[in-house]
Amino acid sequence: MQAARELAFVGREEELAVFHAALYGGGSSVLYVHGPGGIGKSALLWRFAHEAAVAGRPVFMVDGRMLEPSPATSEAEAEPVLRDADAVLLVDSFERMQGLEGWLRERFLPRVPMGALVVIAGRNPPDVRWQADPGWAGALEVLPLRDLRAKDAQALVDSSGVPAELREPLLAFAGGHPLALLLGAAVAVKDGEAGRRWMPNQDVVATLLDQLVGELPSAAHRHALEICAHTYMTTEDLLRAVLPEDAGMLFRWLRRLPFVESSSLGLFPHDVVRELLEADLRWRDPEGYAVMHDRVHAHLADRVRTASEVDVLGAVAALLYLHRGNGAPADCHDEGEFHEEVLREEDVGTLLRVATAAEGAASAGCAAFWAERQPEAFRLYRRTETGEPVAFSAWLRLAELDEEELTADPIVAMAWAHARATTPLRAGEHLAVSRLWALPPYRGNSPVMDLIQWRVIGNCLRAERMAWSYIEIRHPNQAWVEHLRQYGMRAISEQPRLGDDAYTLFVHDWRAVPAQAWLELLVAGPTGGPGAATAKLAVLSQAEFAEAVRKALRQLSRLDALAASPLTRTRLIAERAGQDPATALGDVLRQVIEDLREDPRSIKFHRALSVTFLRGAPTQELAAERLGLPFTTYRRHLTAGIERVCADLWHRELYGANAPT
Repeated sequence: MQAARELAFVGREEELAVFHAALYGGGSSVLYVHGPGGIGKSALLWRFAHEAAVAGRPVFMVDGRMLEPSPATSEAEAEPVLRDADAVLLVDSFERMQGLEGWLRERFLPRVPMGALVVIAGRNPPDVRWQADPGWAGALEVLPLRDLRAKDAQALVDSSGVPAELREPLLAFAGGHPLALLLGAAVAVKDGEAGRRWMPNQDVVATLLDQLVGELPSAAHRHALEICAHTYMTTEDLLRAVLPEDAGMLFRWLRRLPFVESSSLGLFPHDVVRELLEADLRWRDPEGYAVMHDRVHAHLADRVRTASEVDVLGAVAALLYLHRGNGAPADCHDEGEFHEEVLREEDVGTLLRVATAAEGAASAGCAAFWAERQPEAFRLYRRTETGEPVAFSAWLRLAELDEEELTADPIVAMAWAHARATTPLRAGEHLAVSRLWALPPYRGNSPVMDLIQWRVIGNCLRAERMAWSYIEIRHPNQAWVEHLRQYGMRAISEQPRLGDDAYTLFVHDWRAVPAQAWLELLVAGPTGGPGAATAKLAVLSQAEFAEAVRKALRQLSRLDALAASPLTRTRLIAERAGQDPATALGDVLRQVIEDLREDPRSIKFHRALSVTFLRGAPTQELAAERLGLPFTTYRRHLTAGIERVCADLWHRELYGANAPT
């Protein structure tokens, strides 16, 4: 058994160094090791026992799983250390006797003779009262146990006899978690035919969950933990959106779990626990998984729209993380490596230097031009550690362009020409052009490019009345083209040039596929392709829209005719999700006519429209007769009423159903 343990023990050099210092009189007299289940605490204690025996020290081991958690029982087991200054006491599974922590600190350990060494190992970190007591400041050393380093995890897999082709998927699943590596290795050795498709079976998942998570207090606690596993970071606000009852209590419970860590953004579980909980819920309750995902997604999408400018990047990263399994751009790199700043006047010189180094003098000239015209559109990205500027981005918002702007920047001019030739801007709309200047080492797949991508996505999802967005990329590779195509961005055929460089413009029509529909594409994933979740909306001019409304009013009683109306493919109807488009169009037309009754000035319009289109008068002459009006008066009321309906519906088409008129 000792030989097998020796073979399976890898890494932990820092912890061994601390133990050796304490063992030979140069360190603390009490070591407190803590970490989640399966992280290797017991293996480390066995190694400590071996090292102490080699040093000639008497070793006594106490296992919290085997004892009644009472002071009398615990002292009876650990009593030898009170009589021997050379003794080494190793206490494992201390979480099973956590209630004795105060007694251990205040009553038992102060009686241990100088020279003896005590090591406590458990899942939970020590109570803060250890640190608050000056008497323990030099006597206690806390050792949080983390995953094995990559080289040590590889060595553990190698020692387990795993076939070479299975090592990569095993390491991808388990990372540096020792128990997951060992259990996964045992299954992988038996399943040698799986190759790179290997994944842990449900028996492995269930065993690891039992060891790492254990029994949970209630279904609500399990649900909270599953939400924590599904999201990038969990806050009490997010829990409240999905689990309205007891969100505060559940959040406090989560933060105390040994396999859940805290950061400035919220709580997150150990990677292995995250993957296990996700895999288990998907397999055990796919419908419940989908319901949870939709609720979390709705909350995070709303957070993107309402977050402050400073918080947008984190909100977008959290939203994209939900779709990490379907190819979405969801890598959440450490935001601390780089940070974003708004452009200040003193940064313009830096912008020109970076732009020139990144793309040449012609592109730098464009950067200088727009920095003067739209300084608020620019963001600067620095390496946090050194303050080195590495990239700039600009989100140019354009409602109309003058001749100087068209001449100054061929990329913007090409975007403007494409929009005018395809579907021009309507009143109050704008287009946006994303520009980027990044130093060569930071292009491609890098954390700073992720920050820029998150900013672009945030701009798109938060924009009001944006018709088109354009992203320029110099020399895009096929992977970039495919990646953008899968999420609704297509390359236009013309290639603008700056100096000797050709650029590709990728475009998205936000009137045809609005933000909510784009998010549905994200949910559908790349295998669904553009349009998998929703059809493109029709983008009509105001004149085309009004003519379609007039025709639909005349055909209001015919559902088959309404089904052929272009209005069924507009934003006006798309916002009524889940309803048949033709039925929804009829309901909208009837409702807008009825709404005219609320305004005393419009009652005469309502009466003319109602008798003509809702009650179905065979002729206009008969409609006028029913209303008791001269025909010319009736025609004037009807014409004004139709114009009012067209105007009200056009306003809804542009601004949304809930926008004030």
